[in-house]
Amino acid sequence: MIAIKNKEKLIENGETTLNRRARALALKSLEAAVNAVDPKKIMEARLSLKNNILTLDDYSFDLNKFKHVYVVGGGKASGTMAEALEQVLNKHITDGLVNIPRGNKHKTHIIKLHDSSHPTPDETGVEGTRKMLAIADKAEKDDLVICLISGGGSSLMPLPRGNITIEDKRKVTDALLKCGATINEINTEETRFRL
Repeated sequence: MIAIKNKEKLIENGETTLNRRARALALKSLEAAVNAVDPKKIMEARLSLKNNILTLDDYSFDLNKFKHVYVVGGGKASGTMAEALEQVLNKHITDGLVNIPRGNKHKTHIIKLHDSSHPTPDETGVEGTRKMLAIADKAEKDDLVICLISGGGSSLMPLPRGNITIEDKRKVTDALLKCGATINEINTEETRFRL
């Protein structure tokens, strides 16, 4: 459960009783919103394994029918998602790699966590993305590939094509960030750099 550490101090700083009540309500709402989108809680609530049947919402996968289970992905929440997935699947996972923001403190045993740059992509993200593609290339007809993607994935899993370099992508991303572009504008430009 995520809690605002200095919540009481923030509430006390309100000048009037009404202001303090408003602050308390706003902070309680903020905590509830953040906890509602906690990737670990979401994974735990929607993903289950019973009798080798992996269930995600209305989808079911009989793990007895798969020779290997591979996991790839990236994003700001992908480390947390990988931890939660390992708790459910554990020994069923053959191999995996997800690109996570540099400095995250997640721990996995099977899925490799590859530190990458966010919000500006760099060569470490390219390296991790290439490793993910190598894992996915191993998959055959009787294998399952699970892809964990969350916000920040376009920065953490860069793989420019053609004559576009990672340096080109960095320059455009930096310029967009500095000029105050919205996330939609940044993602639109990043999509153009993958084509």
